[in-house]
Parts: sequence; structure tokens; C-alpha cells
Amino acid sequence: MSSAAAISDERIDPALKKLVWILVLGSLAPALDTTIVNVALADLGRSLHTSVATSQWTITGYLLTTAMAMPVTGWAAGRFGAKQMWLSSLALFIAGSAASGAAWNIGSLIVFRLIQGVGAGLMLPIVMTLIVQAAGPKRLGRLMAVASLPMVVVPIFGPVVSGLILNNLNWRWIFYVNVPICLAAMLLAWWRVPASPPAGDRQPFDVLGLALLSPGLALIIYGLSQATGASGFASTGVLVPLAAGVVLVAAFAVHAVRKREKPLINLRVLRVRSFAASSSVLFLAGLSLYGPLLLLALYYQQVQGKSAIVTGLILAPQGIGSLVPRTIAGKLTDRIGPRLVVISGLVLTAVGTLAFTQAGPHTNEWLLGGSLLVRGAGLAGTTIAVMAGAFQGIPRGEVPDASSTTRIVLQVGGSFGAAVLAFILAHQLLAHGAVTAVTRGLAFDTAFWWAIGFSVLALLPALLLPRGIATKKEPREEKQLVAK
Repeated sequence: MSSAAAISDERIDPALKKLVWILVLGSLAPALDTTIVNVALADLGRSLHTSVATSQWTITGYLLTTAMAMPVTGWAAGRFGAKQMWLSSLALFIAGSAASGAAWNIGSLIVFRLIQGVGAGLMLPIVMTLIVQAAGPKRLGRLMAVASLPMVVVPIFGPVVSGLILNNLNWRWIFYVNVPICLAAMLLAWWRVPASPPAGDRQPFDVLGLALLSPGLALIIYGLSQATGASGFASTGVLVPLAAGVVLVAAFAVHAVRKREKPLINLRVLRVRSFAASSSVLFLAGLSLYGPLLLLALYYQQVQGKSAIVTGLILAPQGIGSLVPRTIAGKLTDRIGPRLVVISGLVLTAVGTLAFTQAGPHTNEWLLGGSLLVRGAGLAGTTIAVMAGAFQGIPRGEVPDASSTTRIVLQVGGSFGAAVLAFILAHQLLAHGAVTAVTRGLAFDTAFWWAIGFSVLALLPALLLPRGIATKKEPREEKQLVAK
């Protein structure tokens, strides 16, 4: 039997599978929370007697503090241990969720959402660190099939959950629903997740790095969140924070490369080709994979006139499509490497988006449903393989830094994708004088063509991903990286 076949047949320890499912349960809450609040924004404004512009800060503030907290996770996991930080981040998210549900006005809700955002920002990179360190390179693809589940499925089914809550309960339950999920995840993690002791050589905290990177990321996310109107990236409210954020992040990059002691995030992991290529694909995935999720929801609501909860149900085939190939995509990634799996996933995503470039108010629903199935399969395959490929060749001690970096890239890429496609859609709506469903459909057709173009663009860095699995030569490469 060949070594590749042996790896394919290698069974994963059931205890390791349980560990991953426990961690996924915890990461489910922040993913679900973001989707639910997006759908419930109008209800929040009415219930708290405020404008949509003000209630929007319950989303924007959450995203900002999430981005600001992410860079700290690498240092915190090394200083206090990954398990301890995982439990702490869950506790912080529970506190923010319970307080948000009990908020008495829009100001208090925004403050409590900031606390939630810090918990989510700490949580998401740490769960990846724990999974990668437990899995090892030969089993990473199959375990990523489980670990990436919230990332792919929740944006599809989240609107349905939100609609059910808002139709049958009051708005406070969109936050209270997180509490039992996180409590269960916290108890299971305390019981079953193995202890991860702090690193032996405690590094001093990089205060200057934090002062540069966290505000820089927050300004970039804020600028992108404002680039959704007709003026898009041309307005001062977008350009100024974006430019300031880019300058701060660039200054951090210079600081991190020149710093002799360990920086807040060690950018030397980008010297590993598989990680650099995966990071590029992850950023472009925000344009080609996750950005169109916004277009799909808006298409069904603005062109076909569906309600939010009906839209969530119509988008269900995409979630179902993402579930079907997960095991196969994980096994293939472990057997043949991430390159072909990512390329195939991107092609499927483009093919699944093609029907929407010709869609209008009365397009055949079976055709669109089948396209969503194909698109979901491509979305899942790409996500699983690129996340597994990112950690090939990364030394174990650098995993926390790599985890933080991948989450930051994905967060910025997702925000960038949503902003770019919303900007393109807004300009197309103006160009077509979109006052009817038919003319609005033409605007959406053009925006979906752009999404396909971004999928093709993502193929370029995907060609640099590894063709095979990790080999025995990697430890020597890891030693060289650490020495550098």
C-alpha cells in the first residue's frame, strides 16, 4: 500500500473527534450571533426607539472589538495556555450575551456588544490553535471538515433561526440563545479538552505592536463597513479610516520584522510558502466566496420580493450542498494535498454562481436551487482545504501566531468582499435606474459576474498551495524557520 493510501485509511482517534466537536460547539455561538443580529437590526431599532444608523453600531462595534482582540490571542495562549484562554473567552462571550439581552437602551446594548466582540475575537483563533496542535498535519483535512462547519453553514441557516426567534419571542432572545450554547461548550471543554500549559519561555507583551495592529485593523474594518453606499470608497468617511488603518498595519509589519524579541504576531510564518499562499486565498475568498452571500440574500429579497425568513429557507440548499462533500474533501486534502481540492472548490463555486448572472424576478427556482447546491459544495471544499493547507510546514510553536493571522485575514477579506460587492451593486442599481424588479435583476446580474471574476482571481495563489501532504523533511524546515 502506498504511503498516500495509508494516510487515507488512517483512522482518527474517537477522542480527537470528540475534542473537535466540543470546540466547534463553542465557536458556533459567535458565528450564529453575527448572522442573527444582522437580520434583526430593524427590530432592534424599533424596540429601542432609535434609528437604523444608530442600531447599526451593535454590529459595527462588535466587528471592531473582534478585530482588535484577535492579535492578542497568540501571546495570550503562550502566556496562560490555550485551554485556559478558551475557557476565558467563552466566559467573556457569555457575559456579553447575557448583558446584551438585558440591555435597557441602545447605548447599553452597544457597550455590551463590545464585550461580546472581545470574547469572539479571542475565541476564534484559539479554537484553531487547539485543533491544529491536536490534529497534526496528516489528519488536519478531515478535522477541518468539522472545524469549518460554523463558517460555512451558519450564514445559510442563521436567518431562519433569527426569523423564528423574532416571530415567536422578543429581540432579547437573539442574545440569550448564546448563553446555553456557550455554557455547554464551557463545561465540556473543562471536562474533555486536555490542559495546555503556558510556554516555558514567557515572552514580554508587545505593547507597541498592539498599539499599531489592533487600531489599524479596527480602522480598516470600520472603513470597509462604511463603503456600502453609492459613493463607496470615494467618500472621506471611508478613505480616511482605510488609509490610516493601512498605515498602522504597515508600521506593525515593519516593527514585527525588525523586533528581536517575539512580536505580537510573528510574521515570519509567511516565509512558509503554503501559509503565504493560503493567506492570499483566504483574503480573496472574502470576495469570491463570502461576499456573494450578501448578494444572494439581497437578490431574493429585492428582486423576488421574499421575506427574510423565506430567504433563509430558500438558501438552505447552499447549506445542504456544503454538508455533502465535507468528509470527502477532508480525506482528499489529507491524501493529495490542498491544491487540487481548493482549485476544484473555486471552480464549483464559480459554476454554482453562473445561473445568478442571468437571474431575474421569475427565474426557475429549481435551477437556482441546484446552483446553490453546487455552490455550497465548492464553498465547503475550498474552506476545508485552504485552512488545512495553511498549517502545513508551520512549526508547532508558531501555530498560535498562524491561527491569529488566518482569522485576521479571513475577517478583513470577508469585510472587504462584502464592501466591494455592495459598492458594485449600488453603482449598478443607479446605472440601471433600478425601480422595478426586472431592472434590479440586471444590476444583480453584473454584481454576480464580478463575484465569478474574483473566484478566477483566487485560482492564482491556489496554484502555489502544496500538491502533496506534509513529509518527513518538514522538521528540518521548521528548525530553519525557528532559527531565522
